[in-house]
Amino acid sequence: MTQPPTPPNQPPQQPNQPPNQPPGQPPQGGFGAPQDPPPGFGAPTPPPENPGYGYPGTPPPAQQPGPGYGYPQAPGQAPGQAPGQAPGQQPYGYGYGYPGQQPQGQPQYLPPQPPKKKLSAQAQIIIAAVVAVVLIVGAGVWFAAGKDDDSKKDQAKSSTEGANGEKAVGGDGKEKAPENTSAKVAFQLPQPKVTDVTDVSGSWVTDKAYVKTGINSVVGYDLAKGTVLWTIPLPGQVCAASRHMSADGKTAIAFEATKRVPPKNYQPCSQVGAIDLNTGKLLWNKAAQGSGDESPRFNEITLSGNTVAAGGTDGGAAFDLTTGAVRWKPEVNAEGCYDMGYGGGPALVAARKCGDYDNKYVVIQPLNPATGAPLSSFKMPPGVEYASIVSTKPLVVAADVGDTAGDGSGISDFFSIDEKTGKLIVKISADADRYAARCHSTEVESCVHVTAGNGRLYLPTEEHEGSSDAYGDTNEIVSLDLKTGKSLPGKAEAGDRYTMIPLRMDGGNVIAYKTPPYDKGGQIVSIDGGTFEQTVLLENPADESINDAETSFSLDYAEIHYTNGRMFMAESMLSKDTGSSASDSPSYLALSFATG
Repeated sequence: MTQPPTPPNQPPQQPNQPPNQPPGQPPQGGFGAPQDPPPGFGAPTPPPENPGYGYPGTPPPAQQPGPGYGYPQAPGQAPGQAPGQAPGQQPYGYGYGYPGQQPQGQPQYLPPQPPKKKLSAQAQIIIAAVVAVVLIVGAGVWFAAGKDDDSKKDQAKSSTEGANGEKAVGGDGKEKAPENTSAKVAFQLPQPKVTDVTDVSGSWVTDKAYVKTGINSVVGYDLAKGTVLWTIPLPGQVCAASRHMSADGKTAIAFEATKRVPPKNYQPCSQVGAIDLNTGKLLWNKAAQGSGDESPRFNEITLSGNTVAAGGTDGGAAFDLTTGAVRWKPEVNAEGCYDMGYGGGPALVAARKCGDYDNKYVVIQPLNPATGAPLSSFKMPPGVEYASIVSTKPLVVAADVGDTAGDGSGISDFFSIDEKTGKLIVKISADADRYAARCHSTEVESCVHVTAGNGRLYLPTEEHEGSSDAYGDTNEIVSLDLKTGKSLPGKAEAGDRYTMIPLRMDGGNVIAYKTPPYDKGGQIVSIDGGTFEQTVLLENPADESINDAETSFSLDYAEIHYTNGRMFMAESMLSKDTGSSASDSPSYLALSFATG
C-alpha cells in the first residue's frame, strides 16, 4: 500500500496570515458553517458593476459610410441627379425659384451661356493625359481595396482552418460565459473529524448532484443548496476513486473491507465497486482473487468505457462496469510483469513494471478494454521506476528519469507516444525552472496542472514576479507541440498577482482556474487553445473570509470542477486536527460557487 503523499512544504508564514496576503495586513475572519450564515460571514459581496479583470470589452460600433460629395443617390437615380429632379432636368441653384416649375406670368430665367470655343490640339492632349492619370490612380485604389478585402477574407479563413485546410486549433467549447460572471457562495461542507490521515479522494458533478467521498460513505448533494440527496454507506473507507464517469453517470471506487479501528487506522484496500451517481446506488462490490490466499490490494482505480480497472503492487484487475463480472485478475507473467495502474477516460492504458530487483523497467501498453490484450507497447528508458499517464488520447506519459527532476514535481520528461504502434513520437524535457505540472510519481493516474488536446500539451509556468510593483507573483499557461516537442507561440497570462493552472480540455479550449490575491476572488476562465484569448466564466467574491476559505485548499491535492456556471473545490486528504491556534478558521471538505 502506497502511503498517502506528503503535502508540499509551505513557505514560512506569520501566524493567522492568509495565503497571498502581504505582511502587515490584518488577519481574515471565519468563513462560516454550512447553510446558515454565521457571525463574521455575512451576505456575499454583491456583484461589481464592472466585471473586472479579463472581461471582454464591447467592440465599437461599425462606422457608416459618409454621404460623400453632392447629393446622395437614390435607387434608380442617374449619377449626379438631385433628389426630386426629373430625368433630363437641369440642376437648380439657390435663389432661382422652385425646381421644375416657373411662376405664372413670369418670364423664364436662363443664365447667360458662355461662347463656345474650340480647344486647341495642345489643350486636348493635356486633358487626355490628366484623364489617363485619374483612371490609373482610380484603378490602383480599386486594386488595393480588392487586395485588402482578400487579405481580410484570408485572415478570417485562417482563424477557422489550418495551413492545409484542416480545422484550426481552439474553439468548440461547451462552456459559455453567463450574462453575469460574478459568483456567490452556493454552499460549504464542513470538514469531518478524523483521528489520522484519511483519504477522501473522489468527487463528481452530474446534472443532478455534486457527489463527494465522506467517512465510510459516498454522499450526493443538491447542486444549488448543498442539502443531502442520498448517502451510500460503505463497510470501510474509500481508498481510491476514478477520475472519470460513464456517459450515463456511473463511476468506480475502491474501499476497505472493514472500518478502521484506532490506533491502527488502516485496513487493506481490497474492495472494488461501482456506483450510480444519479440514483445514489452501489451497483455491486467485490474483491478480486489473486494467486495467494489474501485478496490483492489496490492503490488506484479508473474507468474507460464499460471497463473498471484497478491496479497496485499486487497487480491489476478489471471488471464490467454494469455487472461487476471479472474481465481479468492480477497475475505475474514469466518476465515478472504486473500492472501498477491504469490511465482511463477515452482509452485504457496500463503502466506495467517488469524485471527482477536489479533490472526493473516500465512498459506502457494501450489495452483492449474488454480483454486486457495489449494493442501496442512502449518500453520506457532506463532510470524510470514509475510512470504517470497524463492523457490516454493523445497518449502522453510523464516520468522522472533517473530522479533528475529535482523540484519535487515527479516529472523530468514527457513522452508523446503513438498509441497504435507504440513508437515514441517525441520526448519533451520538462524544464524544472520553467514548467509547473505535478505528478505523484508512485501513482499512474495522478498528474495535475496539465492537460492535452489539439495536438498540444498545455502547462503552467512557474510563478515569477509580475510586471507591476504590486505585491504577489504571477504566471502563464503555454503549450508544447506533441509532434515536435517544441514550444509553440502564444501564452495565456494570469495577470498581476494571479496565478493560473489548467484543469481540463473543453473541446479545443482549456478550462483554467486562477488563484486570487488576498483582496480578490478566484476566477474560472476559458482559454482558446489556439489564440490563447481568455473568457471569464466565473469570478468569486472578494470578501476576506471567502478568500481565506478559497485559498486554504492546496492546489496540488485539491479536486476542482467547473461546469455550467458552477465551481466546486474539495479536499482529497484529511489530517487529524492538531488543535493549534493557527487552525481557528473553519476547515471545509468542499466549497461551491455559482453564478446567476
